[in-house]
Formats: sequence, C-alpha cells, structure tokens
Amino acid sequence: MEMHQIRYFLALSSELSFTRAAKRCGVSQPSLTSAINSLERQLGGALFQRKPRVALTPLGSAMEPYLRQIAQTVDEARKTAQATTGLPRASQTVLSRLRNSGRGAMRTA
Repeated sequence: MEMHQIRYFLALSSELSFTRAAKRCGVSQPSLTSAINSLERQLGGALFQRKPRVALTPLGSAMEPYLRQIAQTVDEARKTAQATTGLPRASQTVLSRLRNSGRGAMRTA
C-alpha cells in the first residue's frame, strides 16, 4: 500500500467520481483508476462499486477510517518534522516538548 493510493482512495470516496477525484489529485483518470485497482488487489476486493454510479462497497466503507487515519498521521508527522528541522540544534528543551506533546506523541525507547 502506498501513500498516493491512500490519497486517491480518499479523494474518490469524497468525490464519488473518478474524473473529479483525478482532477483533485492532479493526475490523469487512468492513473487514478490504476492506483485504485492496485489497492483493491492488495486488499483483496473491490473498494468501489462502479455502476450505476460510484459508491463505496462494504470493504471500502470498512477501510475508509483506517486509510483516513493513516493519511492524517502522515500529515502530522510531516508537520512535526518541518517544525523540528526548522529549530536550532541547541534547543533540546523545545524538541523534548514537541516529542511529548499532543496526540500521537513520539516515544523514545
């Protein structure tokens, strides 16, 4: 499973249109379709009903909260990394507070 597949899945589950989801993701419709098909093969079943209109299947509905959480966690990790790399190295107290604050606080072993 790759991040672009997760983001495409979330766009498609929101838009319920391959054309609009592809446009939202800035990719061609065939690229989005290919990524969704690959994700479906990896997960073992159809995530979307295609006809008469696009809709989540039971598997798609079951996977959506997990994939949404993955995307949210990656976004939070990216923001933390950006905030952390922008700090002076001497500021260990600030780094320590960042590690221990908020949801999903990083833990050191």
